[in-house]
Amino acid sequence: MSKTVTLRLDDKTYNKFRDLAKSDNRPISNFIETAVLRFVESNEFVDEFEIAEIRSNSNLNNSIKRGLKDVKSRRGNLV
Repeated sequence: MSKTVTLRLDDKTYNKFRDLAKSDNRPISNFIETAVLRFVESNEFVDEFEIAEIRSNSNLNNSIKRGLKDVKSRRGNLV
């Protein structure tokens, strides 16, 4: 079930959203919803470059392995 959310925008931002929504021939609420979803999806996951950098960082991977070992043996404090 959809929910209603109140959003406060300054005039400049509102007009920009309104104009962009109008150019796509859709309601401003749909434009904002779609823009937010696209932003979240594009920032939710690590891109290929970042994951390659993470995988190639041996110090980071060793630290993660030590941390996982500590968690499994219930050592340390969760912060």
